[in-house]
Amino acid sequence: MKKFIAVCLMLIMTAALLGGCGSDSAKNGSASETAKKIIVGLDDNYPPMGFKDDKNEIVGFDVDLAKEAAKRLGREVEFKAIDWSSKEAELKSGRVDVLWNGLDITDKRKENMLFSEPYMDNRQIIFVAKGSSIQSQDNLAGKTVGTQSGGTAEEYIDGNADFRSSMKEVKKYPDYISAFMDLENGRLDAIVADEITGRYYMSKHPDKIEAVDVAVGPVSTFGIGFRKDDQALRDEIQKVMDEMKQDGTMSKISEKWFAKDIIKK
Repeated sequence: MKKFIAVCLMLIMTAALLGGCGSDSAKNGSASETAKKIIVGLDDNYPPMGFKDDKNEIVGFDVDLAKEAAKRLGREVEFKAIDWSSKEAELKSGRVDVLWNGLDITDKRKENMLFSEPYMDNRQIIFVAKGSSIQSQDNLAGKTVGTQSGGTAEEYIDGNADFRSSMKEVKKYPDYISAFMDLENGRLDAIVADEITGRYYMSKHPDKIEAVDVAVGPVSTFGIGFRKDDQALRDEIQKVMDEMKQDGTMSKISEKWFAKDIIKK
């Protein structure tokens, strides 16, 4: 009888220990899910949103936002350079968890992915040399204006015959750096450019360039892209993005990269 009782007690203790282990495993499994790394897909040649610095590290405005969001979620974040033209396939396949790199929210893209709330407007605005008399789109009449080939601004200018013909000349450049150098050297009267690109350049040359803060053409908005079935991650990140906007963190990051708060209110 004593042996029988002893065996029973051993079985009870063993069951209790196994139950405790099972509970710990469940807790650990839950924690690992919560702490799962977020893989951000981006074009690493899109300053100032995401690009490689002199140390070959990926930096940028969107990179800083993603790092802060992951920190608040208690999760690691990895930045993965992808072929931006194949971004939707990269997201759908699971090779990346989010697309976060100056991604325009469009109706067509909404068919294939979820989006965060818009956090920034994507505008084309006018940049001029310090002291210029140009204050509006109408003031570009009779002026020599530069823009980037293949960009949104070029598309708008070429699609509006009256606007284009009002200008003395429209010069097209392979990149905005060349255009801004010509503006500084007096070979252009103005540039019509992406606000984010232009303000980043202006922040590096604050004594030479200024912005005319009016939109030229239609305005789109930037958002973070998620897989259609990843509502939970979308809501997690949206929650901390809302907090970052409310406590001023997003504005500080904007000031760092653009020398101006251009976060969408």
